[in-house]
Amino acid sequence: MKGHDAMISLLDPTVIEAYRVLETGEPLAYDNACRLAELSGEAVLDLLSLANKVRNRYAPLPEGDRMHRCSILNAKSGVCGENCSFCAQSLHNRADVEQYQLLDEQSVFDAAERVYREGVRHFGIVTSGYGYRRPNAEFHRIIELIGALRNRYEGLNVCASIGVLGEETAQMLAEAGIAHYNINIQVSPTRYGKLIADSHTVEERIETVRLLRKQGVPVCCGGILGVGESMQERVDLVYALQELDVAVIPLNVLVPVKGTQQEGAIPVPVSDVLKTFAICRLAHPSKVIKFAAGRETVMKDFQGLLMLAGVNGFLTGGYLTTRGREIPDDMRLAAELGGFGRQV
Repeated sequence: MKGHDAMISLLDPTVIEAYRVLETGEPLAYDNACRLAELSGEAVLDLLSLANKVRNRYAPLPEGDRMHRCSILNAKSGVCGENCSFCAQSLHNRADVEQYQLLDEQSVFDAAERVYREGVRHFGIVTSGYGYRRPNAEFHRIIELIGALRNRYEGLNVCASIGVLGEETAQMLAEAGIAHYNINIQVSPTRYGKLIADSHTVEERIETVRLLRKQGVPVCCGGILGVGESMQERVDLVYALQELDVAVIPLNVLVPVKGTQQEGAIPVPVSDVLKTFAICRLAHPSKVIKFAAGRETVMKDFQGLLMLAGVNGFLTGGYLTTRGREIPDDMRLAAELGGFGRQV
């Protein structure tokens, strides 16, 4: 026991306390998370190791798959009247981005076909704009697209991210068989109006999450790192998501786009990104935590390390206005990460 005790003593006491999550499966306590956010040096690697263990034990995916993989289509681009500070598609920003209205059915089929052939089984329709409080002609077209995709591609999980919803539109999406609905709260709710947008409120987004959950629709809801928030506020985001009890948590790392309010943003230190993902896993032991934008452009050489920090999903094949990684490359990465899974 002496050797075992000596090894344990080498761990930071805050990390040792967090091992309770691995032992019990219960979410990390908020005060413990706040202390973990202050870790530095090699203690961060100990935290990542714990997050990886928790993911392996409590967040297995169907059929032993190592990673939840999804791809999205920018189905309506650059015509958004909201003033989100980081978004290239906002008409309030000056980013050089293509503008077009909702794509036709064949264009959507072509995009779905490409990812389906590569083995990706979650495909999301994304539109720029405030959303659909009530159904209009465009919303009805989206409902038709969802049905057409589900009929055309066996086993394809059709998802959507089309903004703020009302009770009727949430119900219609549920009836259409949507697999997941994405709407992010982006940052700690108390900071949304300052850091993200003041043309709408975070409460509107939170209400959309609640309407969808009332209809039984699994919600994909997360945030973005690097828009001026503190490490403590990242922890607050993680626990705001815990209160919403969403199914999938996508975390993005800001890719500054020229012409947006965030074009000169200072990059988030790699260690802070790693800590945020690991704390998120410990606070959400059984959820899908997905790394979205910034994986290959911001994290670069540290991408693989991040994927061992509790992540069990990623966005592949490109983002809305920036290029992502090729799907075959990501498939190989997911296979290699399997070597760090739980040994039984």
